[in-house]
Amino acid sequence: GSQEIDEPTSCEVCKYFATEFQSRLDETGRSKEVIRTGHGLDPKKKKKITYHTSELRLVEAMDGICDKILEYNMHKERTGSLRFAKGQSETMETLHGLVNKGVKVDLGIPYDMWDEPSAEVTIMKSQCELMLEKHEEDIEDWYFNMQAENTLINHLCKNLVLKSNNQECLAEEWTGKETKYAKEDTEADAPTRKKSKKKKKGKKGETKTE
Repeated sequence: GSQEIDEPTSCEVCKYFATEFQSRLDETGRSKEVIRTGHGLDPKKKKKITYHTSELRLVEAMDGICDKILEYNMHKERTGSLRFAKGQSETMETLHGLVNKGVKVDLGIPYDMWDEPSAEVTIMKSQCELMLEKHEEDIEDWYFNMQAENTLINHLCKNLVLKSNNQECLAEEWTGKETKYAKEDTEADAPTRKKSKKKKKGKKGETKTE
């Protein structure tokens, strides 16, 4: 049967965009490199730019950033925004395991399509692109002027994209067993996802989506 599509909320779109963007920046952020621009022999015409706040680093981070969303999968056994996570969901792991044991499993789609991005993830990618387009200047403003004192998730998601709308998903973190809500004062940055071998049936956190 056809599964219902539970579209990503704008909170989820912003959260995972900001998480991916931040981790892209973190990958390059340790560089203390200084870029020299300008040419000619006159040293006064040469400018020194630190890579950390250079346009180059920003452009590199933005390049194809929404494609990173396609690395996420639906983990339907999890609640709230944590249904989006990298890696195979427990359900899919189990099903692949059955197939490997020779059990016939029919999901109504060909086997080689099983691990294709789900509709929700594909939708999230295109919503990510729209958000990037709409908020490009805000992101640049944060990058050049605020990244030292504020996280992108706070500046972009809390203050600009969501404003007074539902921001609950920003505080959800994956602890390896169930959803926990991060305390307000801790930044809800990239959730750490530990693989837990024992399945604990945690209480389903009823999170309302918009």
